[in-house]
Amino acid sequence: MIYLLDTSAISALMREDARMAAWLASLGPNDLVVTCTIVRGEILFGLERLSMGRRRTELEGKAARLFTALPCEPIPPLAGDQYARVKAMQQRIGVPLDENDLWIAATTLAVRATLVTRDNDFQTIEGLALTNP
Repeated sequence: MIYLLDTSAISALMREDARMAAWLASLGPNDLVVTCTIVRGEILFGLERLSMGRRRTELEGKAARLFTALPCEPIPPLAGDQYARVKAMQQRIGVPLDENDLWIAATTLAVRATLVTRDNDFQTIEGLALTNP
């Protein structure tokens, strides 16, 4: 199975969250854990906003190690199709999502992954497999 880590999951790993670490350790040898370009951008943007100092340096190191270890899925062409479908559906049901969340969901659907998230906003997206370790 493919698992795509969203921004909340990457943040949990950077905080050395025990539940997230235990979930990762429980995965089988055939499971693949990835992230995507949008998540990488959100994490790096958050780091850019921090003042220079020890905390920023530590978090940049953690992010760099995670991004080295995790494959980063590019946005595939099929994600554009998924984006259009998901955005229209979310608007129809009156639950619009942040643009980045729409692209993360669309990429997850396009690569046929399960989204690893602690963000409840994704729960209304039809067909999106979710897990919240």
